[in-house]
Amino acid sequence: MRTILYLIQKEFIQIARDKFMGRAILLMPLIQMIILVYAATFEIKEVQMLIVDRDGSETSIELIRKFSASRFFRIDVLPLSQSEIDESIKRSKYDVAMVIPSGFEEKFQNLQTGEVQLLIDAVNGMAAELSLAYCRAIVADYNKELVVEMMGPNIPSASSIQVSTNFWYNPLLDYKIYMAPGILVILITAIGWFMAGMNLVREKETGTIEQINVSPIQKYQFIAGKMIPFLIIGLADLVFGLILAKVLYHVPFEGSLITLFVFATVYLIAVLGIGLFISTVSNTQQQVLFISFFFVMVFVLMSGLFTSPDNMPRWGQVINWFNPLAYFIKVIRMVLLKGSSLTDIKAEIFQMLLYGLLVNALAIWRYRKVS
Repeated sequence: MRTILYLIQKEFIQIARDKFMGRAILLMPLIQMIILVYAATFEIKEVQMLIVDRDGSETSIELIRKFSASRFFRIDVLPLSQSEIDESIKRSKYDVAMVIPSGFEEKFQNLQTGEVQLLIDAVNGMAAELSLAYCRAIVADYNKELVVEMMGPNIPSASSIQVSTNFWYNPLLDYKIYMAPGILVILITAIGWFMAGMNLVREKETGTIEQINVSPIQKYQFIAGKMIPFLIIGLADLVFGLILAKVLYHVPFEGSLITLFVFATVYLIAVLGIGLFISTVSNTQQQVLFISFFFVMVFVLMSGLFTSPDNMPRWGQVINWFNPLAYFIKVIRMVLLKGSSLTDIKAEIFQMLLYGLLVNALAIWRYRKVS
């Protein structure tokens, strides 16, 4: 145990002397939490919309007012031809174009079905689906108002079903509250995985690892000495990130922070083990960065940070069993937003513990005390 403590002390001295590592540990949480939480969002707020009103009636103008009042659209009403509308969509000047044909109001007065044409740039399929949903909701609300106005409030279609909606855990549907915990996971993953791996390989490059190789230090003591300092730093960065999430984005802490830190400790042991294992099969920092970047990119995109892993095909979900980020992103949202307890996440703790034991055993086995 004393040997491990000496190794930990040596690592902290080495980290303190490394100006780059010190800055990265302090600045990375600040920059990631301030920039990425705002930037990484699928919210659609300002859809550029073109409206061509060929009817010019009171009914069509009122429909345009409904769209103008929405915070999701930025409206331009222009008298363009069909070819000009197509060209504006093609050049991405507008995301959505709505054409109100002539005779729109007259059809309503004759109790016929009125029609509008919607043209949507669907290069981004998700944005197109959301834009269509917003348009349909506005048109449906206006249609209901027209029907009530023309036929009276007591028609069956206007009062048959009342839907009461209650959003749990994020009642204001604030995307920042959803994203901030996920960004925190990326943060401590980067700190643990990259820093620990590069730290070991740097000793290979400078040759200082030779002094340890000729000493009686056991392999497990060496790996533990490399892992524990970055485990402490990762947990400290998690504290810093949670404070930023609370102060900047008012992320609720519904669950116990002790529960969160228990899982974070197990998670960091697994992630640090991956970083150390990669460093044992690499000879340079560039090799560590390249291999780590490949796996981290895949893990982040499959983690559920942006979309639910349940939407992936079955084979993708099987691959995701080996993705540690998927476990922590799920757990941190459960604990912070839903108030989940240790009992609720015991399966994830057990799986991550098994994962950590396996990768650290591989790192110890692969580390060679040779030049």
